[in-house]
Amino acid sequence: MEEAPREAQRSQAPEAGAATETLITVDSPESMQELGRRVAALLRPGDLVLLTGELGAGKTTLTRGLGEGLGVRGAVTSPTFVIARVHPSLVGGPALVHVDAYRLGGGLDEMEDLDLDVSLPESVVVVEWGDGKVEELSDDRLHVVIARAVGHEEVLDDVRRVTVRGVGSRWADAGLAGLAEATGRVDRAAR
Repeated sequence: MEEAPREAQRSQAPEAGAATETLITVDSPESMQELGRRVAALLRPGDLVLLTGELGAGKTTLTRGLGEGLGVRGAVTSPTFVIARVHPSLVGGPALVHVDAYRLGGGLDEMEDLDLDVSLPESVVVVEWGDGKVEELSDDRLHVVIARAVGHEEVLDDVRRVTVRGVGSRWADAGLAGLAEATGRVDRAAR
């Protein structure tokens, strides 16, 4: 059996306002957290990040890495029962607003009480289960889709395929392709 590549990428040349996409294979929770730290290096105040993936896919683990990379206070844990947590910066950067929209059935109207539109300009807002609910907050956003790799379960149990897609002009030249290249191991066939 061929070993799953540690990381792979596929990038597309963006048109004005179009999406830029990178595909990364992550082989452990530690690698997922490291990916979060690398994504954090690209983030700035006002950025909206949507995380999609089944239960247990690694959304909160990725967000924990984002928090470490942004240098925020507090342990980043799933906000499922509190809906949202704010983690202020310890290093003078943007706060991390971590939202779990799993239990929220409606769209942006139901999320209005969270005041995400107020938090967004000075914070990085990360919304788990946000697809179809918060896109209206910003024309520029980062979509991260995490999927379990399919194959021999004993070997691929922790392996995830992560698609990082930047939407809007903010992400046109943001360096998303470098996320996969950061480890130095890129699957050339996946480009």
